[in-house]
Amino acid sequence: MTDPNDPRRNAAWHAAQQWRARTRQTPRGPLGGLKLILTWLLFGMLLIIGTVLGLFFLLIGWAMLPIMRYRMKKRLEQMRAEQASDVGTSFHYRETHYRTGTGGDSHREQQVLEGDYEVREDEHKNSP
Repeated sequence: MTDPNDPRRNAAWHAAQQWRARTRQTPRGPLGGLKLILTWLLFGMLLIIGTVLGLFFLLIGWAMLPIMRYRMKKRLEQMRAEQASDVGTSFHYRETHYRTGTGGDSHREQQVLEGDYEVREDEHKNSP
């Protein structure tokens, strides 16, 4: 009777054995060694080309940073100028000044957008 835990019955074990058999085989003839050398040379060249291209694009990106910063700064200034002109002509936007009493005669001026708000002393004191 065969052992159910025998590793030779396992499909992964068979696949590993096939891989071992393939790695033990040497390249046949002079073309096998030549193919191996050419493969490594091609792989090395691709690595070098990829590294050079990566460094090239990195340098281009660094060179473009000041230009992009200048453009973004100009765009931000333009947006601020447009918002400032919109604020001055808008009907719904207004600043109101009012004085709130904080106790006694001490008053301080505050700016509130779109309306006057005040805090009632009796509701403020009664809240927990």
